[in-house]
Amino acid sequence: MKILSIQSAVAYGHVGNSAAVFPLQRIGVEVLPVYTVNFSNHTGYGSWRGPLISPDDVRDVIAGIEERGVFGEIDVVLSGYQGGEGIGEVIIDTVARVKAANPGAVYACDPVMGNAKSGCFVAPSIPVLLREKVVPVADIITPNQFELGFLTGTEPATIEQTLDAADRARAMGPRTVLVTSVERPDREAGTIEMLVVDDAGAWIVQTPLLPMKANGSGDVTAALFTAHYRRTGSAAEALARTTSSVYDLLQATHESGQRELALVPAQEFYAHPRMQFEVRQLR
Repeated sequence: MKILSIQSAVAYGHVGNSAAVFPLQRIGVEVLPVYTVNFSNHTGYGSWRGPLISPDDVRDVIAGIEERGVFGEIDVVLSGYQGGEGIGEVIIDTVARVKAANPGAVYACDPVMGNAKSGCFVAPSIPVLLREKVVPVADIITPNQFELGFLTGTEPATIEQTLDAADRARAMGPRTVLVTSVERPDREAGTIEMLVVDDAGAWIVQTPLLPMKANGSGDVTAALFTAHYRRTGSAAEALARTTSSVYDLLQATHESGQRELALVPAQEFYAHPRMQFEVRQLR
């Protein structure tokens, strides 16, 4: 499998491609990383150095990849945080070019906009771009529950509301919706859930909620789910494998006492997930 991953990169820590690439490689996926920024560290620290890469330069790198004749071999285009409208246009154009070369390729979009605790933390134009232009051309999207509401103009809380919002998102274009950070009001205390909806049905998985914030965990989740789903064709299996790997990554990070993901120490959990959580079919 080959994945063209268009995301940010940092030298220190693990977000964007610096979070997604290694877990994908560890499960046997060939990754072609294209960087949209090249920062010293993620912006959550409050200060960082390094360049924001212009859309023209990103487009140029992608054109160089196309000139190597590999677009026909790419199975997935993966994108995460989009810092500006220009990058969105580059990604949309790239998806069209890859699909022209390989009609079986899919586009997986993590529509990063914010979360329930912090609210929306991207430029005001980005949610509009994602909703009106990017999501309609995606095959798979991986929003958190907050972002799903933003995309669909709803406020999903219960499972029924979240499923309805996922169906609304699917009506926009993507056939598969993975919803992360599902926090329904009637869930068991100290837990958090993920659910996925595709043409075959809907499934949910519950894990303990670890008392931590981990930048980059959503990037790992989107990458692993997309790869497992593409490889197996089963949303339920992809959900189970991804949940297992990401939970053990987060637990290892929590136990380390470090702020950044324990991405390398946790590598066996990507290659050999313990499959310790039950995936339950909702419909």
